[in-house]
Amino acid sequence: MSSILETLHLHPVRIPMRHRFRRVDHREAVLIEGPSGWGEFSPFPDYPPGVTTRWLAAALELACGSLPAPLRAEVPVNVTVPAVDPEVARALVLESGASTAKVKIADPGQSADEDEARVEAVREALGASGKLRVDVNASWDLETAVSRLERLAVFDLEYAEQPVATVEDMAELRRRVDVPLAADELVRQSPRPLQVIEEGAADVLVLKVQPMGGVGRVLELASRCPVPVVISSALETSVGIYAGLLAASMIEDLPYACGLGTVALLEGDVTLEPLISKGGMLEVRRPLPDPDLLERWRPDRDRSAELLRRLRAAAEVLT
Repeated sequence: MSSILETLHLHPVRIPMRHRFRRVDHREAVLIEGPSGWGEFSPFPDYPPGVTTRWLAAALELACGSLPAPLRAEVPVNVTVPAVDPEVARALVLESGASTAKVKIADPGQSADEDEARVEAVREALGASGKLRVDVNASWDLETAVSRLERLAVFDLEYAEQPVATVEDMAELRRRVDVPLAADELVRQSPRPLQVIEEGAADVLVLKVQPMGGVGRVLELASRCPVPVVISSALETSVGIYAGLLAASMIEDLPYACGLGTVALLEGDVTLEPLISKGGMLEVRRPLPDPDLLERWRPDRDRSAELLRRLRAAAEVLT
């Protein structure tokens, strides 16, 4: 696999974020230019090679593989609201024009009152007819999840994404609260990604192309899933977002907006025509990186070397 990488053009990039997200304030990636186009390798900094190998498989599928043609011209997407102040949260929703919002809550160091204020601001911005979902990133124990979701239910939640960490707690929580539950980490981090459905622990599955190893893998899993799926991003540049868009375009039934409107969270992008949604819809098109922007976002020599080292470490595992 390392020898294959030597035949491809590798472009490290480091782009600031508009707001801190998942404890990072820059998004780092290696863009891979191959015979089939451009792919993106952008695992989060704390992920080991045993995990990042799936991200590399997804990148190589884009850069070197054979991809299907999209079946939809556009895909509905939500606006993603980081753990920001209520005023900022409200502005992000209004700026997006989207009718669905996903709000990050349970961020380390923030209180239940802060979460509630953010969710309330988003509900006000969306209006009564808008769809509102929250993402907890498996941060709560079972009892905390019950009490917090009971408080937040007044805002008419579409669903709560991964409130607790285990299948057992998800199943018990689903029995004890009326808010529908979506599974994310329990899908992409499990050797049995459908276990959470088999055990009655989720109403929705969240599927992400890079963390799961590629478009083909996501579509195969979606085809076997008896509940609705939501295709979401892993906070990629427009190069990586295209993979999620392509997957979403291939799924026949999309009752929920997808979580692919995250390029707006970056201060910049690698293409002159970024994949930014308009009125909650995102056009399914494959963007082309711009040489000047690749140079603009290139990190310094040491950071570039580290990003390339992580890519090659993933390649060793993939081999």
